[in-house]
Amino acid sequence: QLQLVESGGGLVQPVGSLRLSCVASGFTLDYHAIGWFRQAPGKEREGVSCIGSRGGITNYADSVKGRFTISRDNASNTVHLQMNSLKPEDTGVYYCAAEPTRLGLCVLWRKAYNYWGQGTQVTVSS
Repeated sequence: QLQLVESGGGLVQPVGSLRLSCVASGFTLDYHAIGWFRQAPGKEREGVSCIGSRGGITNYADSVKGRFTISRDNASNTVHLQMNSLKPEDTGVYYCAAEPTRLGLCVLWRKAYNYWGQGTQVTVSS
């Protein structure tokens, strides 16, 4: 059974940091593009960051460039999202998503991904 499980969310004060993790089971992440998406209440799910297969290209939404870093650890079948200098507008449910590909490319378009985790809540508030 293919499964993605996110963890690492929580409540953090503005300018704080969190590290999200996405662990895959039932398949290996090596040949998958991985995306992180978020959804705030009343808003559409938006792409935050993605990484191509086998540590290929990375992409970031303009709103998180310079603050968030995506990385993958193939040995542990995990993708991380390091989030620094968090802002209240970063609040939302964060989802990881995967799509098999041998290309080292990725896109921040949710319809490009067929496998999704259940999400982890991130709240940035003082």
